[in-house]
Amino acid sequence: MSIKEEIARRRTFGIISHPDAGKTTLTEKLLLFGGAIQEAGAVKSNKIKKGATSDFMEIERQRGISVATSVLAFEYQGIKINILDTPGHKDFAEDTFRTLTAVDSVIVVIDVAKGVEDQTEKLVEVCRMRNIPMIVFVNKLDREGKDAFELLDEIEQKLHLSVTPLSFPIGMGYDFKGIYNIWEKNVNLFSGDSRKNIEETVEVSDLQDEILDTLVGSEAANNLREEVELVQGVYPEFDKKAYLEGQQQPVFFGSALNSFGVRELLDCFVHIAPTPRPKQSEERLVHPDEKDFSGFVFKIHANMDPKHRDRLAFVKIVSGVFERNTPYLHVRNKKKLKFSSPNAFFAERKQIVDISYPGDIVGLHDTGNFKIGDTLTSGEDIRYKGIPSFSPEHFRYINNADPMKSKQLAKGIDQLMDEGVAQLFTLELNGRKVIGTVGALQYEVIQYRLEHEYGAKCTYEPLSVYKACWVQPEDPKGEEFKEFLRVKQRFMAKDKRGQLVFFADSSFSLQMTQQKYPSVKMHFVSEFETA
Repeated sequence: MSIKEEIARRRTFGIISHPDAGKTTLTEKLLLFGGAIQEAGAVKSNKIKKGATSDFMEIERQRGISVATSVLAFEYQGIKINILDTPGHKDFAEDTFRTLTAVDSVIVVIDVAKGVEDQTEKLVEVCRMRNIPMIVFVNKLDREGKDAFELLDEIEQKLHLSVTPLSFPIGMGYDFKGIYNIWEKNVNLFSGDSRKNIEETVEVSDLQDEILDTLVGSEAANNLREEVELVQGVYPEFDKKAYLEGQQQPVFFGSALNSFGVRELLDCFVHIAPTPRPKQSEERLVHPDEKDFSGFVFKIHANMDPKHRDRLAFVKIVSGVFERNTPYLHVRNKKKLKFSSPNAFFAERKQIVDISYPGDIVGLHDTGNFKIGDTLTSGEDIRYKGIPSFSPEHFRYINNADPMKSKQLAKGIDQLMDEGVAQLFTLELNGRKVIGTVGALQYEVIQYRLEHEYGAKCTYEPLSVYKACWVQPEDPKGEEFKEFLRVKQRFMAKDKRGQLVFFADSSFSLQMTQQKYPSVKMHFVSEFETA
């Protein structure tokens, strides 16, 4: 196959939602339809001993939540699909924002009972800013929930999307009979038994046909006829161009736990979802079909295999072909590296690949060369941009609880910070280490992973900081900046990349500082400038 054909059969997408809307379950079912796994695990139920495939960290299995973004790949109808399953919990939002830089489209999962929740709003906003094509999947239809039209309105108003349903539920909750697939004009009947063959669909090209009454009963059939007529009257017809430009969002209904409505979603996705898209670098727009290789690191994961203490850098390939054992330029370090065992993924199962194409995600074994946001190329000096680090919301001193293990603690903190789990600051005054996170749950994850993966114990002490601001003086040698550093020295720290950070203890003191030292700029986001 030529590189153009390989690119044309790639689809790389992320699944985003509020925690508990059923994102990981949907991922599992997509893999099930792709023939990649034989039996899907449930995330919550203790009765099913098999955990979800994409939750491979021990803490995820205990809690029933996804903490890290995992990468899964499978083939379906000759199309190579790469899924990036992201954590929904808001404490891990940064990981999700980074992952969104590596996807070409997303599927937004919404719980039929809870409707649109805050975390979904934030993530969809990021996708809208970047015009990422979105498909909406309304999940858990086998439970009582909001009326379909009410939900569609809510999605339009809260998420500012322009929707068009491509499937429609027949009843809901106890009365849930099945789904009418508007896209393919057929009815898929719901038996309530997820183990039964889920492929039974009956073609109903004309809704007036009496076969519909026989299938679902005349009351449900009449309701469906009215509703579909309303859908066609109110919502625009599906327009693929508008979808690809991020201007229109198709909606599907289903129940991921019962594998219901998932195949419709997947069949349509394979047809309409975008192939790998061009990406903007600081220098120019890079197209996937260029002959030179380029890609960027959007995630680093330490200890995917606790036995081997390995670190993997996840690289999204943007252009050209990535080949094993070929030297590539690490743009920030200006040195050539080659990789003898690049991995393709299936959650924690991985295999070595000789050649990868744009759209693919490759895992490279890393001894500490990579940081998030790094660019790899065949030789061209370009940098991909747009992976920010946000100002943390929570701050704590980190202390070593076992003096014999200080080396392990230092190594553990170092590697977890490279992964982007949290941010590390060192106070200028006394060299104490401060960990800043977006959410409080991350402290537990850090403590747990330090102990279980590095054999180091730590304790925390609270620190009252309102915001960490990256400092940028207009004149680094000026008197005003010198006075700022002298007066505020107790509040000054350096981040992991040696950039100067000011810890403001309240919004009032931040305002006063900005007024008093106008030439010292304060930033709440550090764009990853790879110096």
